[in-house]
Amino acid sequence: MLAAVFAAGCGASAAQSMTPMRGKISSFDDTFSVRVFPYNPYPHRIRMAVKVYDQDFRPIAAQVSPAEAMVGSQSSRAVLVSIGFNDQRVRRVRICAESVPFPGRGTNIKAQVCGRFIAYRID
Repeated sequence: MLAAVFAAGCGASAAQSMTPMRGKISSFDDTFSVRVFPYNPYPHRIRMAVKVYDQDFRPIAAQVSPAEAMVGSQSSRAVLVSIGFNDQRVRRVRICAESVPFPGRGTNIKAQVCGRFIAYRID
């Protein structure tokens, strides 16, 4: 919804996206990793931050590399996210790509697009 508002505010018909938007992961370790690709459809570069939330959109600890980066026009950027199971056998998370407004620009709208992922720890 926010991405659509951001696109309307910029006069563009496209909106930020991220692939994959959902997935199932199996891991033998205490952590699992997901590689996501935030995409910038706009004719100018944007700064994006990748953040991780639980299934109820509460922030959780995760290693994100890179956590924030510039994404060029009409391009995507690979981001690796590693999350711990925290003694759970199943972990449901949301990985979100959020645009970071440039300071001094006329707009302060921040778009967010999120994917849903479920991870299973295999013993």
